[in-house]
Amino acid sequence: MARVDMAPGGVIPLHIHPGANEVLFVAEGTLVAGFISSDGNTVYLKTIKKGDIMVFPQGLLHFQVDVGNGTTVALVSYSSPRPGLQIVDYALFKSNLSTELIKASTFLDFLEIKKLKVVFGGTN
Repeated sequence: MARVDMAPGGVIPLHIHPGANEVLFVAEGTLVAGFISSDGNTVYLKTIKKGDIMVFPQGLLHFQVDVGNGTTVALVSYSSPRPGLQIVDYALFKSNLSTELIKASTFLDFLEIKKLKVVFGGTN
């Protein structure tokens, strides 16, 4: 189990845990949390407040945003001791994956990819 402290407006960006489900319990504050299903890319959103729990299925893209006026404190637990973590933005733009391959495999244009690589520190 881990504790997460998020400032107002704080974001945990789109990411996956390939090896585990995630359970998030809000001890204080308010989050908007969501995940995107692999069946039709349906987005499931929920505003979770003190005392609420949300489960994120293994391997699905998910995120959390602090929408409250104060710090949100949450507890997180995983269904495996090795949940793994892959943050989408880092995987694409902080890596050495070539700009041409990112362009070919996404709907992003060359200049936007180059800008994002500068922001995240990617190469190639």
